Amino acid sequence: MLNTQARDQLRTLLPGSMIATKQWLRTQGLSPYYLDNAVRSGLLTPLTPGVFSLLPIKPSWQGVVASLQKMSSQPVHIGGLSALMLAGLAHYLSLSSTPGVHLFSPEPLPRWLARISVDANFEWHGTRRLWDEALLNDAQFLKQQEWQSGCPPITFSCPERAILEVLLDVPDGVSFEHADALMQGMHNLSPRKLDVLLMACCNIKVKRLFLWLAERHTHAWFKYLTPEQYDLGSGKRVVAKEGRLEKQWQITVPKEM
Repeated sequence: MLNTQARDQLRTLLPGSMIATKQWLRTQGLSPYYLDNAVRSGLLTPLTPGVFSLLPIKPSWQGVVASLQKMSSQPVHIGGLSALMLAGLAHYLSLSSTPGVHLFSPEPLPRWLARISVDANFEWHGTRRLWDEALLNDAQFLKQQEWQSGCPPITFSCPERAILEVLLDVPDGVSFEHADALMQGMHNLSPRKLDVLLMACCNIKVKRLFLWLAERHTHAWFKYLTPEQYDLGSGKRVVAKEGRLEKQWQITVPKEM
């Protein structure tokens, strides 16, 4: 039989359409014996080996992300194009019927994430090429969105950080044209946040590309940045193959731009 107190605890840990791993549930004080009985009784629904939900439904991608953020020992956030989409700043609609959700964390995401049946493709991006873990946890660079009553919100990058995350994938994952269109709409970025991010960023290509695009669109906030204080490295950087050299920021860009 299932202990009533443990049953109530399980319902508290898994509100709405949240999911959880067996390992995490054990760290919350639920015994393997109780969890096995909960599966046999139908209280817990297996989604993939070692991952469960209370409701026998297909979880939403928001529920999976909120659950992952709640359980993970490392900072995990929605970033890049997905964060700009949540902020209403991504103007390109995906032609795919299954949206891509860009997740950022220092280490690879758990393997079970790819085995969950959900209407989204999760794409992992490592953060170590951009900044250290302290900046990932800084609340001023994070936003939250409520997705279901009674469940924790999902956490995503503010636009200032998200656009830098996008530029990490130029040109292989994101085209110059797409990045240029995104930057065109970045009228209201905070120069204070950008200054902190650009000083902390360890990716030379991303910083130079951002400064070129920002200057290209003559945004009002650009004049408040302090490029002379950013580590922009030395020498030329080939970003666009067979492109022209942009002399101010020493990167190659498409000739037509």
